[in-house]
Amino acid sequence: MTGLKRYATYLVLLTSYLFSSCGVEQQLSRSAKETVLQQPAFKAAHAGISIYEPATGKYWFNYQGDKYFVPASNTKIPTCYAAMKYLGDSLVGLKYDIQLWENDNHTGYDTLIRFEPSGDPTFLHPDFKFQPVFDTLRNKSYKLNLYAPLYYWRYFGSGWSWSDAQESYMPPRSFFPVYGNVIRFRLNLGSISVWPSFLRKNVYVTRNKNWNVIGRLDTENIFYIDSTDLLNYNKEIPFFPREDYIKSLLEDTLKKEISYGYKPFFEKAYRAQRINNPLLIHSQPTDSLLKPMMHRSDNFFAEQSLLMVSNELLGVMNDERIIDTLLKTDFKDLPQKPRWADGSGLSRYNLFTPQAMVAILTKMKNEFGMERIKVIFPTGGEGTISSYYKQDAGFIYGKTGTLSGVVAFSGFLYTKKGKLLIFSTLINNHQGSATDIRRAIENFLQGVRSKY
Repeated sequence: MTGLKRYATYLVLLTSYLFSSCGVEQQLSRSAKETVLQQPAFKAAHAGISIYEPATGKYWFNYQGDKYFVPASNTKIPTCYAAMKYLGDSLVGLKYDIQLWENDNHTGYDTLIRFEPSGDPTFLHPDFKFQPVFDTLRNKSYKLNLYAPLYYWRYFGSGWSWSDAQESYMPPRSFFPVYGNVIRFRLNLGSISVWPSFLRKNVYVTRNKNWNVIGRLDTENIFYIDSTDLLNYNKEIPFFPREDYIKSLLEDTLKKEISYGYKPFFEKAYRAQRINNPLLIHSQPTDSLLKPMMHRSDNFFAEQSLLMVSNELLGVMNDERIIDTLLKTDFKDLPQKPRWADGSGLSRYNLFTPQAMVAILTKMKNEFGMERIKVIFPTGGEGTISSYYKQDAGFIYGKTGTLSGVVAFSGFLYTKKGKLLIFSTLINNHQGSATDIRRAIENFLQGVRSKY
């Protein structure tokens, strides 16, 4: 082949590629307008849509992909990435060592276990029947010393809504979660069951026929029931995990007295002889925590996961510091720097672009592989998309996000021609039905899957 023929062939291939690329973008633009942007539910909305093919490194479609949106629970995507990368194959439930401590009379030494929690939210959580941390603390005959880790925190995240403070989806964060940091009520025609039972003494009942309310005082662990004439009524309400409550809950559950101290100062107050080097107790496989976090969009698991990553990398549980660290390291190359406020997406202070979400999902795929992602992310007919993408089960994996006026969906899509695409759709300020928004996005993505 002569040089002229080679050049002509190259031009033909290049032209074909360019027209093909432009054709896909134009087709997707037309489809997005018809199935999404021109739908009545989107009239007042701001929308961002990005579709990316990692095999070619090209965007198929970008509609306001570089604009910032409140992502709601799509914020769990960067949290999940950090947990997948830094929490290992199994969660560290706590760190402990065995020591001889000088007794109060200075006449000898007592043997005790000094244990330091890691922020693990699975401890005594009803979703996890296997409890190695609890078994270790209960079965040891030594005295117990709860050794509080370095922990700079707030019960609630930056920008969380105070009106949601008594909802089961917004438990306060803590360095040592117990029972998921919620109290569980069950009422059945005058019969009241409270779990954990330790908190029963803090429950006050009034038989007010005009109300059927179970609640908590705004800033105290005082709970009230305004009616007991309810049949098979279940309710979960968060409690404030203050240090004294954590200690009392543990003592009640373990049936052991527990001493308490703070990490920065405690060692200065006593003289101790360490018998062994610190030991780790692993509680659960990491992905057994991340799967419900992503499938049911568990805010508590997300917040505690981020604190655990902070504890692992920085030696302190601090959401602000770990977010700043991740943005300067793992996420320093994102196309647009996010404003990242919490681990769960409860905060409206969070601002991400669709392109940044795509970049994080791409990093997740490249570093951990699709097989692990398929375990953690829900597919069609599962979790928060249990009513959507049923015909696409096994071909789409994504994370939803919902707040008032916010609908988000980002993840991975396999087309019928076997192409893997990464997408992010962030919709803000809609005044219509969230279901209508989700159905429109579903129709658009199913069209992408079918045609390409």
